[in-house]
Amino acid sequence: MRSSNPVFSRRGFSRDNGYAGFNAQQPQAGGPAVGTNPYATGNPYAEGATNPYATNPYAPQDTQLGAPQQARGNVMTIDDVVSRTAMTLGTVVLTAVLAWLLLPVDPANLGKSYGIAIGAALVALVLALVQSFKRKASPALILGYAAFEGVFLGVISAAVSTYIADGVVIQAVLGTMAVFAGVLIAYKMGWIRVNRRFYGFVMAAAMGFMLLMVTNLLFAVFAGGDGLGFRSGGLGILFGVIGIILGACFLALDFKQVEDGVNYGAPREEAWLAAFGLTMTLVWIYLEMLRLLSILQGDD
Repeated sequence: MRSSNPVFSRRGFSRDNGYAGFNAQQPQAGGPAVGTNPYATGNPYAEGATNPYATNPYAPQDTQLGAPQQARGNVMTIDDVVSRTAMTLGTVVLTAVLAWLLLPVDPANLGKSYGIAIGAALVALVLALVQSFKRKASPALILGYAAFEGVFLGVISAAVSTYIADGVVIQAVLGTMAVFAGVLIAYKMGWIRVNRRFYGFVMAAAMGFMLLMVTNLLFAVFAGGDGLGFRSGGLGILFGVIGIILGACFLALDFKQVEDGVNYGAPREEAWLAAFGLTMTLVWIYLEMLRLLSILQGDD
């Protein structure tokens, strides 16, 4: 099963090279057999694919879902993913706070601040693309991406809080945390079933959403104003909600990829890719939440 996240689609977290491709065997009582994919039955993504970590000498011998793993050496664990994600998100938060405090957003320097924010966003994009096409995770690239992304978020958040809606940043952060916690609980409780149909629906919706946003941006650039109005007023609220829902769906797909990586013995270095992908998804949700709350408070 391929993730919606471009980071997860590169190596072990893709359907062509990933965990959805374990050779199907007859499942044993209590869980899938060693080396099998729990989604193999009825999942076309699993047909003919192989596990890229089947030859990993550090892979646990027991890969049944829910069974204790006899990990030997360099195997990714949930603790690895949590610690790397904490480091990556911590870098985003730290640089965002520093950007908020050190880069003025008063009218005399607003243009300069926006220029720095756009420059930081472009650097973050380049670093993200470089990491996405690398064969191995690079902590330096990932943390560099997080640092420049934090600068962008800090300046934008300060500008929105100062000129559009005071206090909206804290609300957006709390809203992002609530979405993360809600999706995690729903996923662990089995309320969200991540399967081929779910994946196809999310990807189709995401492509449609991005096409509309790009079209709106082009109209705004060449025709002026807010383009087609997809980012303001009633339509802005609607598309803000859709963006947050899509972000929540991305989280569910990401959780599935991380779970498969842990259960099927991915190398520990893959934890950095998991942290990278989760950070990108959370940044998406935060920006959509910030935009939605800004529209709602601006209409009051």
